[in-house]
Amino acid sequence: MQNEQQQQHSAPSLSLFISHFNPHNLVSNSLICASIAAATLLLILSFNIKDYVSGISFDRVSSNLNAYYNLRHHVQAPAPQPLPPHFTPPPPPPPLPPPQSLPSHFSPPPSPPPSPTPPPPPPPVPPPQPLPSHFTPPPPPPSPSPPPPSPAPAPQVPIQPMQDEELQRRAREAAANTTEGVTPKVAFLFLTREGLGLRPLWEKFFHGHEGLFSIYVHSSPSYNGSVPESSVFHGRRIPSKEVHWGMFSMVEAERRLLANALFDPSNLRFALLSESAIPLFNFSTIYNYLTNSTKSFVEVYDLASPAGRGRYNRLMYPTVTLRQWRKGSQWFEMDRDLALRVVSDDKYYPVFSEFCHYSCYADEHYLPTVVHITAPEKSCGRSITWADWSKPGPHPASFGRKRVTEGFLNWLRSGSKCEYNGAETSTCFLFARKFMPDALDALLRLAPRVLGF
Repeated sequence: MQNEQQQQHSAPSLSLFISHFNPHNLVSNSLICASIAAATLLLILSFNIKDYVSGISFDRVSSNLNAYYNLRHHVQAPAPQPLPPHFTPPPPPPPLPPPQSLPSHFSPPPSPPPSPTPPPPPPPVPPPQPLPSHFTPPPPPPSPSPPPPSPAPAPQVPIQPMQDEELQRRAREAAANTTEGVTPKVAFLFLTREGLGLRPLWEKFFHGHEGLFSIYVHSSPSYNGSVPESSVFHGRRIPSKEVHWGMFSMVEAERRLLANALFDPSNLRFALLSESAIPLFNFSTIYNYLTNSTKSFVEVYDLASPAGRGRYNRLMYPTVTLRQWRKGSQWFEMDRDLALRVVSDDKYYPVFSEFCHYSCYADEHYLPTVVHITAPEKSCGRSITWADWSKPGPHPASFGRKRVTEGFLNWLRSGSKCEYNGAETSTCFLFARKFMPDALDALLRLAPRVLGF
């Protein structure tokens, strides 16, 4: 009710202001309207606030500055709470001790040394002197010459059909050619009766190493077998003659293989193998072992028994004496120089050809005796082809499918001790025999895991 009376009381005042409104004076009218609006808003606020805040008087027409401060004090500053009757004020802090006087011998720390005098500035760089009129600049340094290209591996030299006499003569002439600057190759000489029953294993061994090996196969002239054109053995049979076990014809076949291999000047190492031999390592291992060796591998030893000196024929005297007679495995490996000596031998070869037959077993005595007499320093005296001679008899033990195991192959690879280039090693045998054709599947299965190819 009181608010309605106050609003009715202010109505005549608004009418009075509006009746005197002058529309032609825009600025004055705007100020008047703003003042009226502010007064009206303040009047409304004063009536609303004082109903909720007691003890503060508000003017109905204008705001009072004292009322504003009283309101802020009333809202923001609550009345202080009385202290409890048992409150005890904290004791005052202890007084600070009086300053101590410095001792009589006290001396102040020395003042820091003065900053060092900065070094004098460097002398000015003299201006460049003009070059004399006759000055000639030095020539630029020569660019380093590129290294010589590595020689490309040579393919296998085709087999040339020739009779033994012409073959020996031509081989000696070809062997005299220089071998400098060639990529060394290893010549693998296979002396077989017929075909190679383990050919798939050897093809896997040679795969990917073309240009680092040559293959020569001596088999019976009556053998009509063939190999695929994709095989590394295709076209590698040399002109051959019949070979009889234990006879001098085996030495003739060995020289025939060496002579054919000497036509290729890249062949620097020569290994004789049988159709029952297998590699015990991958190609890279065998290649590096042979090409880095300072010795040849021809087994040479003296055996004072019927199987050794008992085979000597006194008709060989005086070209070959009993003291010079030696024995060893026919499966050799030799360098090019020793191969040329064997092919060029005109002194001992005719004597063995005439007087070493039947129980003489020329294949076990010719090469060991010739190496012992002519070049004992060239060979390390051992063979790199393993065979089992533990049982008595004219032939070593053979190994079929059931005998081929991972443990057996690992024992062949590292179960011995020998010397290589003056140091002891457990890698003594690179090849092994005699493995039968029925062992091929087992060998192919174990080759990746054991033999490394």
